[in-house]
Amino acid sequence: MGIINKGILGGFSGAVGPVVGSSWKGINYMKTLPSKKSKTSSVAQIEQQLKFTLIIHFLQTFTALLEITFKNYANEMTAFNSAFSYNIKNAVTGPTPDFVVDYPNALVSRGNLPNVAGPTAIAAAGGTIVFAWSDNSGTGNALPTDKVILAIYCESMDTSIYTTGNTTRNALTETLDVSAFSGKVVQTWIAIVSENENDASNSYYTGQLTVS
Repeated sequence: MGIINKGILGGFSGAVGPVVGSSWKGINYMKTLPSKKSKTSSVAQIEQQLKFTLIIHFLQTFTALLEITFKNYANEMTAFNSAFSYNIKNAVTGPTPDFVVDYPNALVSRGNLPNVAGPTAIAAAGGTIVFAWSDNSGTGNALPTDKVILAIYCESMDTSIYTTGNTTRNALTETLDVSAFSGKVVQTWIAIVSENENDASNSYYTGQLTVS
């Protein structure tokens, strides 16, 4: 209950209806009470929160890479937010509340540059993954000097390993040391960026592997 001092035009303390009166250094002031928020979230809100957390965990391991591979879609937003926007719409599957990342439909790179042709990824000895592909230089704006991006994600460790162009489209193969994931299941992708990194391809999912 509020107490009004010196009549209706005077200062008051406490709550009167939706208004709180108080005093600070001899100055009387009033403020409205904050509106009460619902203590329970709707099913749709809970689902969105679960999807949000899932995709954030996945993409945070690729933050630096996304600055290169999603920058052409960072219109009035960061490259990370662009990647988040795409993947939360297209790369979440499963029933509530057991949502999972739909890795074959997830993108770690997005763009119009042609990717390599016929890419494959194979788990090899010594904790390595061997990627191979065909050189399709001359297809569209594909050049032999375009740089190859390899991306590996280990869900159980919530960690990724990726390259940012150690080799080129015409190299046809690259071996990546992923011994840090020995014995673990990983997801793999390959993508392409132009030599100046101004253009990128959509990433291609090269499958789930178990690292030796």
